[in-house]
Amino acid sequence: MPLTVLAALGRFVLDASGFAGRLALFTLNGISHLVRPPYYGRMFGRALIEIGYFSLPVVALTAVFTGMVLALQSYTGFARFSAEGAIANLVVLSVTRELGPVLAGLMVAGRVGAAMAAEIGTMRVTDQIDALATLSTNPMKYLVTPRLLAAAIALPLLVAIADIIGVLGGFIIATAKLGFNPNTYLANTLAFLQTMDVVSGLVKAAVFGFLIALMGCFFGYNSRGGAEGVGTATTAAVVSASVLILAFDYVLTEMFFAR
Repeated sequence: MPLTVLAALGRFVLDASGFAGRLALFTLNGISHLVRPPYYGRMFGRALIEIGYFSLPVVALTAVFTGMVLALQSYTGFARFSAEGAIANLVVLSVTRELGPVLAGLMVAGRVGAAMAAEIGTMRVTDQIDALATLSTNPMKYLVTPRLLAAAIALPLLVAIADIIGVLGGFIIATAKLGFNPNTYLANTLAFLQTMDVVSGLVKAAVFGFLIALMGCFFGYNSRGGAEGVGTATTAAVVSASVLILAFDYVLTEMFFAR
């Protein structure tokens, strides 16, 4: 029994180490092509539109309802301590620092990460990636690098819009339902908001976007086994991207705001 447990533990460590090594090499390979020609501007533009523009509706809806719920829930709690005036501060801080980038990242991971893994995985199992190499086109440079760059640029733009819409959602609920004075609410929001709050959220968004594209491309690029393998790669891409977003959210928060 002890030997069986040790064997299982050893296999897990070896598998985890092998996966980490393959992912690290894949990441370095993808990043290295950012500074080496040729550049595929059309692929980058297509990825930027797919990740940014077409993800805007789901991110906007998530942001506005998040701001509304924050205002309602914080009012319920703060009313017990006669601290209702802090609702504007809580909404803007929560949205810009945490909920904006994290929820936008999770939504984009579910939508874009799955699509990337499915598209590239289908190309892998149908030998289209091998055909690219046969035609002297580097698959990493053509398929992976434009998506990594586009995601790292598109997600901060989405989060900037989500921050505005999320704060607006809180403003609407606070003024229309909770009876706050609009001018006072806006004044409290602007007085409490600091540049670092917004910057930290945008930096998180850039990291999250890179991670989403990396996981989608990695699992799709390395998928095997036909349609079943593509489905497995799609699920793995979404789950791993979501977990990494939450893990890196803590790491980045510690870096920005630890005292």
